[in-house]
Amino acid sequence: MLKGFKDFLMRGNVVDLAVAVVIGAAFTAIVTAFTNGLIKPLINALGGSDAAKGLGFNVLHGNDSTFMDFGGVINAAINFVIVAAIVYFLIVLPMKHVQERRKRGEEKGPAEPTDVELLTEIRDLLRAQQGNGSSSSSN
Repeated sequence: MLKGFKDFLMRGNVVDLAVAVVIGAAFTAIVTAFTNGLIKPLINALGGSDAAKGLGFNVLHGNDSTFMDFGGVINAAINFVIVAAIVYFLIVLPMKHVQERRKRGEEKGPAEPTDVELLTEIRDLLRAQQGNGSSSSSN
C-alpha cells in the first residue's frame, strides 16, 4: 500500500501540484508574519517625513488615499523570494536528486506490472466476461 502511494507521488506533475498547494498555504502565513513584523518596520524606518505610513509618498498632499506605498511592494517582493527559496531548497531540489538517482538506477522508480501480472489480469477479465455471457445466454 505504501509503495503504491509512493509511486503515485513520484509521477509527473502530481508532486509539483502538491508543492504549490501545501507550500502556498503553509508558508505564506509564516513568511508574511516575518516580513510584516520584522522587515516592513525596517523599510518603513527609511520612509520620508511621515515614517508611520512607511516608505512612500502622497500623490496629492493631504489625501491619504493617494499614498504610494513602496514599502508594501518591497515587502511583498521579499515575501515572494522567501517562499520561492523555501519551495526550491526543501522540495524541488530534493526531488531532482531522487529523479537523478532513479535515472542512474540507484533507486527504483514506480513499479510497472510484469508480463505475468498483465496476462493474469487479462485471463481473469476474459473469464469474468465468459461467465457473464454464459449466464445471460442460459436465461
